[in-house]
Amino acid sequence: MPEFNPKQILYTADALNERGKQVTAQYPDATQIPIKQHNKLTEIEDIPHYKAKSDLLVLGRLKTLDIKPSGRSSDYIAPSLANGCFGGCTYCYVDRHKKINPITIFTNVDEMMAKIDKHVQALPWPKASNQTDPTYYTYDMGCNSDIAIDYDISPGIADVFKFYIKHPKAKATFATKFVNRKMLDLNPQRKLRIRFSLMPAEVSRLVDVRTDSIEKRLQAINDFYEAGYEVHVNFSPVIVYDKVRGAERDWEDDYRELFKQLNAAVSPAVKQQMKCEVIFLTHNEQQHLVNLQINPQAEELLWLPAIQETKRSSYGGINIRYQYQLKAQMINKFINMLTEEIPWCGIRYIF
Repeated sequence: MPEFNPKQILYTADALNERGKQVTAQYPDATQIPIKQHNKLTEIEDIPHYKAKSDLLVLGRLKTLDIKPSGRSSDYIAPSLANGCFGGCTYCYVDRHKKINPITIFTNVDEMMAKIDKHVQALPWPKASNQTDPTYYTYDMGCNSDIAIDYDISPGIADVFKFYIKHPKAKATFATKFVNRKMLDLNPQRKLRIRFSLMPAEVSRLVDVRTDSIEKRLQAINDFYEAGYEVHVNFSPVIVYDKVRGAERDWEDDYRELFKQLNAAVSPAVKQQMKCEVIFLTHNEQQHLVNLQINPQAEELLWLPAIQETKRSSYGGINIRYQYQLKAQMINKFINMLTEEIPWCGIRYIF
């Protein structure tokens, strides 16, 4: 795990509850700065995006505790325990909506757990089996952050883990690009589903900035399963390229190799329970312009107008994705390759 050691902690007054004070106590050398709003950091002068991720920590209270239906990775999306990430992935959808996006920890986790309990208790029981889980209602607890990083920062994350482990009707799921071995000390009893994000290693080194390597993620899968986690994988985002930068291999070659690596890395017991989720790349015009200044090589893979089309997002930004007809072909190729190399890995969804 990379070391996160913020130089400044920005906090709203309502975030300094007992849990907020637990967080600040971990960083005694950090300067503490009161702010009015956790999502509008007007008190901070211009700071480079990547420096905000490493040097700042924001504490806030999440006021809107909405639980949204999902139906993909989970039945529902739980209120965010945090926002932002230490990593600097060049395609991150969370980063698109903020000029700077430091890690923001929400300290009112007790309110969140009460909200989730009330929500799940009102649902029909037993649950009708579906593709998210045959028994429990599943809640994604990490859509806007990386829980493996947050776990080290906020003691409240472990408490939320324990809430789901003990709950008779609910379980949690989250995706990660990090390997936090401190999480192995729990006994999740298969009530926590961790989804390791995977892509070809060479591409990951270019676009998954400041995250753990693909090799490290693959090596961790068996350990997390043996510790009691349910372990699945995300192939996300799938980036399509054709022998760019003088390489002799294209995206199909590299994904076949990744599937073979996964097949060799995981135990038979893991294979019996593993499913995957597949999301092809959606990129963003503003991110593209920023990346041209700080990581132009990544854009050789991400910004390919000849095979992409534009789409205006619900937030008003200009996104690009692979052209509809080409993408249908890409999806078929991906399914065929996966079926040939790792037929034991069912696809939960692909788009």
